[in-house]
Amino acid sequence: MAEPFIFITTYAIKEGKLEGYKQYLREFLKMIEAKEPRLIHFGVYINEDGTEVTNVQVHPDAKSMEYHLEVVADEVAKWPEFCDFSKMSIQVCGTPTDALLSGLTHAGPGVPLNVKTLHAGLTRLQPQPV
Repeated sequence: MAEPFIFITTYAIKEGKLEGYKQYLREFLKMIEAKEPRLIHFGVYINEDGTEVTNVQVHPDAKSMEYHLEVVADEVAKWPEFCDFSKMSIQVCGTPTDALLSGLTHAGPGVPLNVKTLHAGLTRLQPQPV
């Protein structure tokens, strides 16, 4: 069994854009749910004052994350309306494919990418069949 691939990003929500971002997320998540049956978890966590968001994705493997990036490719252009990525950080838990690592490395100038590979673990989550 492939190891899970966990992808975490943190970035700022632009001032005055929280409600618009929440409204956008409703439609975005409907699209993700319909097009990504292998995705185990996609969580958007917003801090108490509504200024920062952390997105946590749990994929059954790195290939699922590659597919996710294909699915959201057209949506990425909409995010700067709501989000400030100037202080974004990316954390990966798992082993990225070479293609995925290359793409994540070019997320933006100065965006820290922290990759941690599995040392030990136990996984009980079972992805849905394709």
